[in-house]
Amino acid sequence: MNRLKNETSPYLLQHADNPVDWYPWGEEAFAVAREQDKPVLLSVGYSACHWCHVMAHESFEHEPTANIMNDLFVSIKVDREERPDVDDIYMQAVQAMTGQGGWPMTVFLLPDGRPFYGGTYFPREPRMGMPAFRQLLVGVADAFQNRREEVEGAASQMTEALDRSALGIGGDESALSNELLDQAYTGILRNFDSDRGGFGGAPKFPQPMNLEFLLRSYARTGDENTLNAVTLTLRKMARGGIYDQIGGGFHRYSVDAIWLVPHFEKMLYDNAQLSRVYLHAWQITGDAFYKQIATEIYDYILREMTDSEGGFYSTTDADSEGEEGKFFIWSTDELGSLLGDDAEVAIEYWGATEGGNFEGANILFVPNEDQTIAARLGLSMDELHQKLDDIKHTLYAARTQREHPGLDNKILTAWNGMMLASLAEAARVLKRDDYREAAVRCATFLLRALMVDDYRLLRTYKRGESKLNGYLEDYGNLIDGLLELYQTTFEEHWFVTAQGLADRVLAHFATGDGGFFDTSDDHEDLIVRPRNVQDNATPAGNSMIARQFIRLAAYTGDARYDEAARGILRLLTEALKQYPQAFGEALSAVDMLVAGQQEVALVGDPTSEATQALLDVVRNPYRPNVVTALTAQDVEGEDRIPLLSYRSMRDHQPTVYVCRHFACQMPVTTPEAVADLLT
Repeated sequence: MNRLKNETSPYLLQHADNPVDWYPWGEEAFAVAREQDKPVLLSVGYSACHWCHVMAHESFEHEPTANIMNDLFVSIKVDREERPDVDDIYMQAVQAMTGQGGWPMTVFLLPDGRPFYGGTYFPREPRMGMPAFRQLLVGVADAFQNRREEVEGAASQMTEALDRSALGIGGDESALSNELLDQAYTGILRNFDSDRGGFGGAPKFPQPMNLEFLLRSYARTGDENTLNAVTLTLRKMARGGIYDQIGGGFHRYSVDAIWLVPHFEKMLYDNAQLSRVYLHAWQITGDAFYKQIATEIYDYILREMTDSEGGFYSTTDADSEGEEGKFFIWSTDELGSLLGDDAEVAIEYWGATEGGNFEGANILFVPNEDQTIAARLGLSMDELHQKLDDIKHTLYAARTQREHPGLDNKILTAWNGMMLASLAEAARVLKRDDYREAAVRCATFLLRALMVDDYRLLRTYKRGESKLNGYLEDYGNLIDGLLELYQTTFEEHWFVTAQGLADRVLAHFATGDGGFFDTSDDHEDLIVRPRNVQDNATPAGNSMIARQFIRLAAYTGDARYDEAARGILRLLTEALKQYPQAFGEALSAVDMLVAGQQEVALVGDPTSEATQALLDVVRNPYRPNVVTALTAQDVEGEDRIPLLSYRSMRDHQPTVYVCRHFACQMPVTTPEAVADLLT
């Protein structure tokens, strides 16, 4: 085994038996490279990455290729999910060099870490216009040894271009306006697929942050076209093959434009974000379909992706038994043998055929409306749905006997913060005590295992070991989760911890021109300090923390939080106008800033029916720009949560104060009056 045998990342452990003399990222590898005067080969991927597996089988498990790597390079293997800083820096370099990026990522570095050449997947033998990986290795090593001055010059130029200590894109705060928001949502809708939902063609990604921003835009403008774009997309996705029709939860993306054939890995972050969008769609429309999908996602996460300590696992692989998607697909013969007379219902409902729609088997999807299928089968809607429930139970039980895809069971702070936020919100909206209990367990675990003295976060945990400095996204997403949990439980310590984490961000992540770096000022020195402002599959740390600062400003009246949020968003105004589809989370933050937060302070016994009736008015509708605080007793002076300071009941009844910028309207005591104030 090589040096990866002592790592906790499942992805790195997948490579621990390679004949490649892999090093984990760290000073040891670079010291060896300097001592032996060898270039560094940096390979970055993640456990659920299909093409990472392909390159591993073709090259890293191939002794002749491994021997070349060991002779000519010092090779480093990185899990991008553990080290988003390393991934971001060198992905920017590869994109600049080649015009594209992706994983596996292959980058060649000088012994001091500066990149001079890179790409993504390279095959073992030449094909599709790509050189053989072994040819590339020999050519790069030759350039390093015999054209060093040229290589040094290219590396210096690239490193200078990667420096983002000052973005230099400027922006006028006055542009953070309704006009900008209108321009952004109409810009996103220009790429909307009005037939099949989603945006653009193949491959098609769910884009939950953009969907969330469009829901906010509907709430702000009442534009029915905006709501219809979201609901059509959510319905088409949930009835497509991208959704696991048997076990719940979404796969990463669809390789086609019709949501049929997915890339089969399942990511915690996708399901955390999408569950929240479906929950909000139900709040807006009252359509039980969206509630059902949200609930199925939560139940999948709690059933299959939850650690015994309370945290949530990262991903499940696309492959099992060496084949992509094999765990999830069915033949009509299998359906017949498992279901007997009910096979007709399954085949009709999920569009299964003898020839199949994926490599001779069937990805289950829902090609017709339930009413149409019920009529064809001569069933009532209730009968159809009861049969489907029974069928799903049978097929799920049968599927558990198959070889499961690989599970990446590391627990990442940022992704857990996303799931915590969604689950905590769902607990109060759906009145689910089991979701509330799971959210409390998750938060308790995260603060015990991944937070150390003075509100400092670590990135990753597995089997008793926590490590790696936390990133801006870890702070932003965990604060989001804790503020949602506070609004579900009204236990003060969740709020206090969220504020402590936010203050650490202000102290240790700030840049000189507004906004924040992705790494803290006590982080390991890299060739540049990463600073990503664009939302990708997950929200950019800057976007997420901007939303949390806006909420904390509403709770506390502390101008530091408001100024920090404005400092982030001010820099992005031109980018938001020109490329709104790349800044969904940032646009939601702008929406919060432009609309202003409605601050709801409630005084009353949280267990009483009267208090719950008042809370229902606040919680049940979709109110994206409301923050809520509750105290069970009158507060005579200053409170740890300033929104609750000097609040008291009126006539011994639970009482609600609705405020904006701490300027409050007259307190009220009836649900009808609260609804009027919030409308």
